[in-house]
Amino acid sequence: MEIKIRQAVKSDAKVVAPLIYDAIGEIAYRLTGENTEDKAIEQLEGLFKRTDNRHSYENTFVAVNDETNQILGMIVLYSGKDGESLDASLQQWLESKNAPISKIDLEAHPDEYYIDTICVHESSRGLGLGTKLLQFAEQEALRKGFTKLSLNVESVKGSARRLYERVGFNVTEPWSIIGETFDHMVKTIK
Repeated sequence: MEIKIRQAVKSDAKVVAPLIYDAIGEIAYRLTGENTEDKAIEQLEGLFKRTDNRHSYENTFVAVNDETNQILGMIVLYSGKDGESLDASLQQWLESKNAPISKIDLEAHPDEYYIDTICVHESSRGLGLGTKLLQFAEQEALRKGFTKLSLNVESVKGSARRLYERVGFNVTEPWSIIGETFDHMVKTIK
């Protein structure tokens, strides 16, 4: 199976939004102001189609089976320095919905290229796609002039953390995102 990674487009929303939900779990409820999986995914689709937030198609790349054109995984990437403006727009949207969230926490330092979300479809796990997406993120970071690639992993996600450590990420500090405890991991790249 040949895999290509391409920039996401708006029409990918129906496939990508459930992957975002799968990756971020209950945080999706807080980022969408919804309280059911279906509603949260519906709102993630809407956010994906917009250009002013972290989960926009403009910040998303998809891993596609080159023969079938099926999306098998996705990754959301952006500069740490862009996090504040992306989150300000999301914050305003949540406030307009009267969503029960007080503040969206920054997730990266300004000098980092940040992996916000990464997920491989359940049927395609174990094929090395997660590693390919991480390698792609590293290439993008270098192309944009960054020397640090970062991500946050929930302390309870041991298998994900082991993958990140295996490809060169190191825990640099604890991090809190919407009241949840994460490990901030950074890979220095050249």
